[in-house]
Amino acid sequence: MSKDSQWVVGLNAVAAALEHDAAHVLEVLIEAGSQNPRATDIEQQARRLGIDVRKVSKQAMEGIAGGGTRHQGAAARYAAAPTLDENDLQDIVDRADGKALILVLDGVQDPHNLGACLRSAYAAGAHAVMIPKDKAVQVNATVRKTSAGAADRIPVVRVTNLARALKDLQQLNVWIYGIDGEATSRIYDTDLKGNVALVMGSEGEGMRRLTREHCDGIVAIPMPGQMESLNVSVAAGIALFEAVRQRVCA
Repeated sequence: MSKDSQWVVGLNAVAAALEHDAAHVLEVLIEAGSQNPRATDIEQQARRLGIDVRKVSKQAMEGIAGGGTRHQGAAARYAAAPTLDENDLQDIVDRADGKALILVLDGVQDPHNLGACLRSAYAAGAHAVMIPKDKAVQVNATVRKTSAGAADRIPVVRVTNLARALKDLQQLNVWIYGIDGEATSRIYDTDLKGNVALVMGSEGEGMRRLTREHCDGIVAIPMPGQMESLNVSVAAGIALFEAVRQRVCA
């Protein structure tokens, strides 16, 4: 397990970090010469909270934001949540006391989808979200912004081999259910009240073969309409809150 810092960029993301989790904001950067009143408000709020504020050039801000992310003249260096790996799975399951709820994402590529999945998982009280270290989007500034703070509140487990990690979960008495629209069994007929991991495939290809083979069951979210599939973050939210419904109503 390790802990480091990462950047969040954009007026909304920085303002949200200051409002909801200022204790983890290490410093705030404001683009020098910015005339945006919201950037001024952020600077003043950060100073009131005793957080260091630095004025930096537009070029420096763009370097921090990276390609494809609008910084809007504001960024914050944020103390990232601990990064977990396979070695932390037993502790996560043990702490859940027979009610572990884990969301597994098999190769999600879109940072907005990952952020939305983290947000839903945190809202559902999930104990962790598992993602592969390779061939999948990692928690970055866009994910943090989309997750509305959930990225730093729910444990994210990064694993080297997803199939092996699923096998490890099974040995910890966790039932693994893959979500696939073509399955014949419905998620609403599946018992999700105990230790459960819900597996979502990637946006284009769905679950990989080895991932599917390590599931205890494959279940579908019924769709009476004409769409062939749901967005992965929408499907994750439905599946997670079906587990919540069963646990609350049990």
